Amino acid sequence: MSLDYATLDLLRRDHPAWRLLRSDHAPLVVSFLHRVFIEPNVRVMAQADLSEALEDELWALRELHGPEAFPKSALAYLNDWADNDRGWLRKFYPPGLDEPHFDVTPASEKALTWLTSLTERTFVGTESRLLTLFALLRQMSEGSETDPATRIAELNKRRIEIDSEIARIASGDIPLLDATALKDRFQQFLQLARELLADFREVEHNFRTLDRRMRERIALWDGAKGKLLQEIMGERDAIADSDQGKSFRAFWDFLMSQARQEELSQLLDQVLTLPPITEMLPEPRLRRVHYDWLSAGENTQRTVARLSQQLRRFLDDQAWLENRRIMDILHDIEARTLAVREALPTDPAFMELADTAASIELPMERPLYRPQVKPLIADLELEEGDAEAHLDTSALYAQVAVDRAELARHIRQALQARSQISLAEILADHPLRQGLTELLAYLQLAGHLPHTVIDEDNIDTAAWEGVNGILRRARLPRIIFVRKG
Repeated sequence: MSLDYATLDLLRRDHPAWRLLRSDHAPLVVSFLHRVFIEPNVRVMAQADLSEALEDELWALRELHGPEAFPKSALAYLNDWADNDRGWLRKFYPPGLDEPHFDVTPASEKALTWLTSLTERTFVGTESRLLTLFALLRQMSEGSETDPATRIAELNKRRIEIDSEIARIASGDIPLLDATALKDRFQQFLQLARELLADFREVEHNFRTLDRRMRERIALWDGAKGKLLQEIMGERDAIADSDQGKSFRAFWDFLMSQARQEELSQLLDQVLTLPPITEMLPEPRLRRVHYDWLSAGENTQRTVARLSQQLRRFLDDQAWLENRRIMDILHDIEARTLAVREALPTDPAFMELADTAASIELPMERPLYRPQVKPLIADLELEEGDAEAHLDTSALYAQVAVDRAELARHIRQALQARSQISLAEILADHPLRQGLTELLAYLQLAGHLPHTVIDEDNIDTAAWEGVNGILRRARLPRIIFVRKG
């Protein structure tokens, strides 16, 4: 990236990390986020727990600087930090939970990492970095060499060096790293371990951005399903085949090996017991740093799994709608067939098939305009009659009106606490008061709601009290109402 004036000015105004460093409350934000998220390697925290921790922090600061220093509540500060104008926290609802959760954004973690590098170190190690550079250059040189003779010669050279070292150790000459070299290498290990955890959060952010972009495209898509799937799968393949995707997949395969985990645990236990390393007072969590890597990687994997789940749900919904349309057409054909089974129609136009040739109508063959015939209304004198003697009006007052809005409200209220509920469970809480008419109204609502599932393998029973107190029952397939999302 070119650090010209225009680029730096744009970063100063728009980048969340730069806005965090320029904030008046930057010491509060940085110290709190580092203590709660970065230091214990917490990826996600619920709103109640995070608000309680921030409230304790604000109380201690108000005791030192007065109540005017931080006048807002903890929840108000959290919402401000998660606002799009700042972007220091990510506020979201995990699947299946109603309580919001928070996580540090990659931009905030970059700012925290840079501020951590400003602190003065006990010493600056250079030997381990130089050896790492040589090892990386050797790996690149050997990994790109295509001449078999050159690679065999390099392996023979390395074997000679290993044999020579084995001979020295066997004779009693055992070279050991001194305390300075151990501290130098351990300091570099700590830096790389922290950077790796920060990289995971950025990788997860990139996959989450892809997931959000895919959801928006599905919600606004009105074209053919095949074209949408082609675009989405092509984008996913591009992410998986990118340098970042390949590197993450190689890291995950390496770390998921049981032998590698046991080797890492053994090496960490051995290194952390060395006296020079013990003098540096390392954090106790370092013994489980590889498990922190696994936890961070699992969050990234879950984000990719949610992307696949969203795509699969889209396919299931589309397939269900298409199958339902086909079944409606078949049921309509069956109903029409049964209607004419006893009396076959004699009209040859009863069933028409599309002609194999084009139908051409010439302009001069169209009929001429004909004015509409106006009806003639006879002027008759109306006579007065007795309505009660000739007309039974009791049928007007015996009509049953079902409030479909109230039934839909029963369904929505039931789905607020559960992701899905059957019609039988709704009728158990709200029994049928208007009999079969009300049950038919429920079935009409089920037909219009897009997320309703009909389970033909299970049969439910709906009961109501009919005329003269007679108990009526209806057996129907299980109807399940599903909440959106």
